[in-house]
Order: sequence, then structure tokens, then C-alpha cells
Amino acid sequence: MASSTASFVNGGSSPSFPSQRLLALAQQLRHYKPPPCSLDEESVTPVVQNPEKFRPKRAAVLICLFEGDAGDLRVILTKRSLTMSTHSGEVSLPGGKAEEGDKDDGDTATREAKEEIGLDPSLVNVVTFLEPFLSKHLLRVVPVIGILNDRKAFKPKPNPAEVDAVFDVPLEMFIKDENRIAEEREMMGEKYLLHFFDYETENKKYLIWGLTAGILIRAASVVYQRPPAFPEQSPKYEFLRDVGKITNAH
Repeated sequence: MASSTASFVNGGSSPSFPSQRLLALAQQLRHYKPPPCSLDEESVTPVVQNPEKFRPKRAAVLICLFEGDAGDLRVILTKRSLTMSTHSGEVSLPGGKAEEGDKDDGDTATREAKEEIGLDPSLVNVVTFLEPFLSKHLLRVVPVIGILNDRKAFKPKPNPAEVDAVFDVPLEMFIKDENRIAEEREMMGEKYLLHFFDYETENKKYLIWGLTAGILIRAASVVYQRPPAFPEQSPKYEFLRDVGKITNAH
């Protein structure tokens, strides 16, 4: 399948300098403090003291926001290549596992975005980090929010080995109860909801679900400073004590 890119690559009338809205958003998000989470390294008891605890491998994803032509906040997403060994053909945020040279989660997220879609890290203003999520492959995934002030400077170059398409969606859709369904799942005896969002652009349909949807619901709630218009019911990671019992997490 040939790689493709969507609307934001066409330039539009976006200015080459940060808008007042993006500047205000950056200031707002820099003051954000994520709530305590059992996946935070600081809160994970050392294995020596508590051997039943586990330390998941680190990963990070980039929630890259920019201002669309209509003045809405939009986020860059990818459709993974069908040849990928995991999550092939699924929609995801740019990101991946931490590597030795990464200084922090921001480094991981922006490095991976450059490798996957050709996004120069110098174009992204990293403003905050959300609380970590746990993937079904037991990765501790930290969402990194960055702002793309000059979208015209970004010319997507999808890595065909990893990405089939690059597109963008309005961030606010993830707190609206539109084009959304949810399925109840269970993990360690705790019920939670798995969310699915439908999105269509340029006659192409995308399904945004699972971990990516959960992260974007949280990001939209933080950015717009209001909860979603539907029950979020996220997994409670503090119940994860026995890795072998984890099922249905995505």
C-alpha cells in the first residue's frame, strides 16, 4: 500500500509563527501536573522490596497539536503499515520504545516521530507529559503533548516500513459522544471501557480505538479542561500485580 498524507500537508493559511491561542495553550499545559499513578517510576516499589511488583519497559507517544484552517485544534495520527508485527493496519500516535540515548520521554516521542513520519523535533514545542498508560504488551507508555506552531514547515515523509498513512483529526472529537461506541472489558476483576471512534477524511475511513483512543480522551480532557460527555471508565492500573493475569488490555 502506498504511503499517503492528509490535509495539513497542503499548507493552508496557517501563519509561520505561533498564534495567540497556541501560545496560551502552551502556557496552560506547562502548568499541568498529572495525578499520581501506580505506573509512575517514583511510585513503583523497588523489586527488591516488593518482588511481586513489575517494572514495565518504557515507551512514549507524541500528541502533536496544531491549529487547523477552521481554528480547531488537531492532532497528527498514523495508520500503521500492514507489514508491522504488532498492531498492523491500526491507527496510532507516533511513538515507540525508549532507547539508551533518549534523555527523557519527550526525546523518545519526538525521535520516534522523526523516524516514522519525518517530523523534525525542532518544530515541536514539548509542553507537558500525561500520566503513563499500560499497553497490552506491558509497555509503560507516556503521552507527550507537543505543539506544532508552524504546520507549513512540516512535510510528512512516512516511513513505508512502519506507516501507511499520516492524517489529522480534531482533538475535541475525543470528548464528544459522537461517532463513538464502547465495549466493556475486564482486567484483574476490574471492569473498564474500550472506546472506538470512527473518522472519515478525504474518502478514507479510520477507526481509532484501544490505547490510542484512551490516551486521546485523556489529552482532550486536559486540553479543553472538561471531562468527556460519556463515561470514560479507564483501566485501574493499581490492580496490576500479576503480569500473567493481564488480559484484554490494549
